[in-house]
Amino acid sequence: MSYFNATMTGRARQLVSLYPEPRSALVPLCHLAQEQDGWLTPEAMEEIAELVGVTPAEVRGTATFYDMLHTEPVGRYVVAVCTNIACLLDGAIELLAHAQERLGVPVGATTPDGLFTLEEAECLADCDHPPCVQVNHRFVRTTTAAAFDRLVEELSAGGHAEDIPAHGTLVRVRRSGGLRVDAGQIARERAAQEGSG
Repeated sequence: MSYFNATMTGRARQLVSLYPEPRSALVPLCHLAQEQDGWLTPEAMEEIAELVGVTPAEVRGTATFYDMLHTEPVGRYVVAVCTNIACLLDGAIELLAHAQERLGVPVGATTPDGLFTLEEAECLADCDHPPCVQVNHRFVRTTTAAAFDRLVEELSAGGHAEDIPAHGTLVRVRRSGGLRVDAGQIARERAAQEGSG
C-alpha cells in the first residue's frame, strides 16, 4: 500500500523521472510528502527511501538538516519571525515576545487548536521590511504587534487562502517540462564507464 494518495503518487513518480539519479529527488519528495500531510511522517520517509533507493534513516537525516522540513506535526500556519541583525535592531525580539503572548505558546510550539506553530528564524531575506515575518514561507510584512494581531485574526477566520496555502505547499505551479531521464541512456553510460575502468 502506498503512503502517498493517488494524486501524490503520480506526482512522486514524475518527480523521480526528472533526475538522472533517483536519489536526487529526495528533497523534492520530502516537500511533496509535507504538502500532503503538513509534515514528514515516518511512513512518508519509508516510502521516499524506497522510491529513491536509500534508507529511511538517510531520508530522516536529510530532512532534519533543512529548516523547511518538519519531522513532527506543525500547525496549519507556521509563523516565522526573523531575529537576525536587521530585524533585531528594529524590534524583532519584542515582536517575537508579543507573538508568543498572543498565540499563547513558546517558540517551537503549536497552539492547542493546531492552527499556528511559532518559529524564530534566521535571515528571511526581507531586510528592508524589518522585523520580517513569514507565514508558510510567504512574506506577510507584519512588522508591528497590532498588525500581527490582525493577521492572526484573519488567518483564524480563514482569510488569506488565496496567498497563503496550508503549510507544506511550496509552489502551486506544477513542473511540466525540464529534464526527463532516459533510463536506457543512463544504463549505456554506466556500462561504458565500467567497461573503461
